[in-house]
Parts: sequence; C-alpha cells; structure tokens
Amino acid sequence: MSNRDKKLDLICMGRVAVDLYGQQIGARLEDEATFAKYLGGSSGNVAYGTARLGLSSSMLARVGDEHMGRFLREELTRVGVDTSNLITDPERLTALVILGLKDEDTFPLIFYRDNCADMAITPEDVKEDYIASARALAITGTHLSNPQTREAVLTALNYARRNDVKRALDIDYRPVLWGLTSPGDGETRFIPSSEVTAKLQAVLGHFDLIVGTEEEFHIAGGSTDTITALRAVREHSAATLVCKRGPLGCAVFEGDIPNDLDDGINIIGVQVQVMNVLGAGDAFMSGLLRGYLNGEGWQKACSYANACGALVVSRHGCAPAMPSAEELDDYLRRTELVPRPDLDKRLQHLHRVTTRDRGWQELNILAFDHRSQLEKMSIEANADLTQLPILKNLILRAAQESREELNLQGKIGVFIDGTYGQSALNEISGQGWWVARPIELPGSRPLRLEHGNIGSQLVSWPIEQIVKCLVFYHPDDTAEMRLEQENLVREVYQACCQSGHDLLLEVILPTDKPRSDEHYIRTLTRFYHLGIKPDWWKLPPLNAVSWERIEKLVNEYDPHCHGIVILGLDASMEALENGFNQAANSKMVKGFAVGRSIFSEPSKAWLSGDISDDEVVTRIKSNYCHLVNTWNKRAL
Repeated sequence: MSNRDKKLDLICMGRVAVDLYGQQIGARLEDEATFAKYLGGSSGNVAYGTARLGLSSSMLARVGDEHMGRFLREELTRVGVDTSNLITDPERLTALVILGLKDEDTFPLIFYRDNCADMAITPEDVKEDYIASARALAITGTHLSNPQTREAVLTALNYARRNDVKRALDIDYRPVLWGLTSPGDGETRFIPSSEVTAKLQAVLGHFDLIVGTEEEFHIAGGSTDTITALRAVREHSAATLVCKRGPLGCAVFEGDIPNDLDDGINIIGVQVQVMNVLGAGDAFMSGLLRGYLNGEGWQKACSYANACGALVVSRHGCAPAMPSAEELDDYLRRTELVPRPDLDKRLQHLHRVTTRDRGWQELNILAFDHRSQLEKMSIEANADLTQLPILKNLILRAAQESREELNLQGKIGVFIDGTYGQSALNEISGQGWWVARPIELPGSRPLRLEHGNIGSQLVSWPIEQIVKCLVFYHPDDTAEMRLEQENLVREVYQACCQSGHDLLLEVILPTDKPRSDEHYIRTLTRFYHLGIKPDWWKLPPLNAVSWERIEKLVNEYDPHCHGIVILGLDASMEALENGFNQAANSKMVKGFAVGRSIFSEPSKAWLSGDISDDEVVTRIKSNYCHLVNTWNKRAL
C-alpha cells in the first residue's frame, strides 16, 4: 500500500491515562485542594496533539471499562483521533497520574499504574492490516519495560517494517515505570541502569526516528556524556536522532555523530517563562511529527516542535494546552514578540476558539430560563412558586419529544436557569444538547449578577453549559452607565476564558431609549473594541441589510465566532416569521432562541390548574414545532 493510499498518518502506541493536575500553583502536592482532570499519558498526548495539528492520528492501547476509560475515549474522539483500536479492558482500571506544580523546577507526580489497562496490551491486540493503514507508528519507551507490552510493541514494529510504515521512538524515560525508584517517586527523571540500557539498545535498530532529551539518550546510550551516548545509540540504529536541549532547542543527527552537539542540525528553541514542564516532550513530539510526516524538512519540523513545547510549558496541563495548527502558525510568525504566550491575548483567543469541542450549523433553541416573568405568572394564577421547577421539567419534556419527532439531533438547544430549572439542567447534561444558563439578575440595569461573583459560580458548572449574560445596553448611555456595564461584561468574558465555558452575550436596547438596528451595530462594535469576543451573540430580529453589516463586523473582529441566535421578546408568530425571513441570507445567524412566544399561554393555563401535565407539554410542543417549521421555511 503506497503512502498515498493510507488512511492514517500516525498510530500512537503506549501510555494513555487520566492526569489530575493540582490547581493550586505553588502548593505542595500534600496541600493541593482541587485537581483538574485531563487526558494524559505520553502516547495519548501525542495522538491528541498531532490530531490538533491536523494529522490523521489513531490510538492503539487499552482503557478501563469505567468512567475514566470512557472519558479518554471521548476526549480522543473529540479532537478527531481514531479510536477503533482503543480496546476496552473488562478487568483492569484506567491508569491515573496525580501531578502538582510547586515551582518552575519542582513538579511532584505519582503514577497509579498497578495492573492498569494500558499495560495489558497483548500481541493479539495488534492487527497487521491496521498497522499497514498508517504512514507512521510512534512508540514510547515505557512499553519496552514489561515483557508483555514489549512483545506487543515488537509485533507492531515488525508489521510496520513489512508494510513500509515509518517507525518513531520517544524514549520517554521514567525510572519509576522501570521499577528503579519507590512507587511514590514519579518526579525523578534520570537514574542510570545498565539493564534498562540493554533493553532499549536491543530494539533501537527497529526505528527510523528516535527522539529524547540528553538524559534520555544517556540511558539509551549507557553514558552520561551526551556525545558518547549518541554514538552508542548510532552503533545500534541508523535512525535519525533528535536530541532535545530544552530552551536551546534541539539537534538533529542523520549520520555520524560529530564531536559537539552544536555541530548537528541545530534549531534554536523559543524562550518563554516556564509554568509546567510536564508534557512539553509530548508537545515537542507532536510538532515534530507534523513536519516530519508532511515532508517539510528538519528545520521546519523542529521549529514546530520547539514552539509546541514552548507553548505547553507556559500553560497548565498538557493535552488541553496543545496548540492547534492555526495557533501554532500564528505563534511562529511572531515568537520574538511573545515572551509570555500565556499572557498574549491573541494567542489566548486563538487557543480558545480553535480548540473548541464542536460547531453548530443550526440551532432551534427553546428558552425557558425566565425567572421574574414566571414568578409573576405564578402570582397571577395564585400558584405556589414550588410549581415552577415542575413546570420547567415539563417544558424540557416538550423539547425532548420535539427533538425525536422533528429529528432535531445536533440542532436543538435550551436556555435553563439554575434557580427553578436545576433539575432540568441536571437531566439534560451530558446528552449532547446545546445548553445555556443565565447569570444576570433579571431586569437589572446596570447589569448585576444573580448569584454574585462569576468566578465562584463557574467552578461548579459543567463545562458544556454556556454562560448566557443579558445586558440592557445602549451606546448612548451616560459614560458612567456604559463603563459600569462594560467592566462587568469584560469580567464575565475573562472568567469564561479562564474556566473554558462558552459565552453568549445577549444585548437588548432599553425601552426608554431610541431603538434602531444602527444602535445594535454600534453596540457590537463597542464590545469588540473592548476586546470582548463572545462565542455567541443573541440579538432581536433586524432587517436584511443590518444582518449583512453585522456579519461583516463579526468576521472582521472574530471570524471564529460561533454565530448569532435571534431572540423573541414575547413577539407574535407573525413577527417572528418576518424576522426569520430578514435573516434568511445571513450565514452568521444560526437559528432562534425563543421562549415566551412558545410557552407563555400554556404555562399560564397549567399554573391556574386548567390543563394537565400532558396537555401543557402538548401545547408547548405544538408551538415549538410550528416555530421550527417557520424557521425552516424562511426566505426573502
């Protein structure tokens, strides 16, 4: 099979685990109070990182038949990694790693890998046709430490050789995983061992590319003198050797080893402030493989590798810190201007928007995050407020039934509040719906948040929930009013950037001010000038010319914006139909987010006791389905 016919660029075989990173930077691991959960393991990180960079990557490993195993599978799938050969082990648990960030030189970590799933891979798990379907196979050194995994690796390498598959080794030396330290000492990076050296040297001849730090080449070559170690490796392998030199970059050796590292092909590294060295090697390997497999030459491949490593060491975590191709290319164009990638607003934004889970091409959103309006309905109907959570669940049921009847999978969304809708929020979480949740104090002007500080709120929110912030804003407000509202919206935006939640900014002009499409265009322009780039906008119906201008505006300031949804404001169905038609030609308008026009009358009747649960669901569903059909028929 020629490279042109191969469906995969890369198969990664080795460790895949869950990383639990301490969130209190500067604390001892003993004192960490909370942890962030990420995909980890060197091979898992490389599969993830190369997929983000645009390669067609696949994962060959095992995970446990439990929540952490499913998490790893879903994370890999989310970035486009093929998981057809990621085997679910029915008997073993997924490996865990617990890590801390004490300072730039101290990174305590503990590997929980006793009889773990990824170390249970067997030669029978490796299929020749699968290996043959890739251009390259990447192995990490840990799997050479155990007789069973070693045999599986050798099986894969033999299949690769027979089928013209490039073979790459990341030495990835972890003494604790070779049994050279106490189980709790995962931090030690180098211990000399003639036994480990012998086991590595026995397989070096299988590879076309070998990558490691100076210390990793020391263990592979059996000497703590780097040149001597490289020459020993060369005696066992004709592979291209890439020696990582930290901030100095890396050196490439294709033939004989010279007398000095500087006499190799040296590509200078990128200088950045270090937050976390853990995972930097996996990022380096990901960038290197991008250039290597795309045939871009060692200068370009190593530039990618050095920059990927620099970006990851400046961030928390490893897999989530991996750059996208667009982000990496932007960074390489201006590395000298970005000494702190973690503080560069352009890079921060590109990382945020080019690594998001998914896009939504169309949205039919049933909004029932209303609080004050439903409280008023309850009072008028002499109903107890305890009925409102029940009503919210019934509205959700109407949306769920509509989804099935209208085949709205991947196109349906809801706005649900946490005040009366927490039960509905809990039910719909994890179901693949578009879900937004409000934070504003209903009716507040100037803007106030319903439950206080935004950062303390988002800590407990599922990451899939989109932050919806409604602001009653007018570009001709007094300077005092504008600044107060703008500062709070900026704070909300920055909190979402930090937490990873998407932000939907809903803008409504106050009723006591002049209202026109032009005022909305000026408002969006103002927020963009402030550096606020919401993932979504929610706006009222505008005319076709205004939508065209807004689309141009959004594409100028944030071409990665997910889009706009049209709000309802309790408008009639006729008014909504006209609004939909005006937006028919706008690619930026993805759908509608309408509430009271759909649920208001049925809800009043239910709160008054005039109709049953089933009837309120039927009526809401009928109104919602009618609006979906109206949206689908929109035309100028």
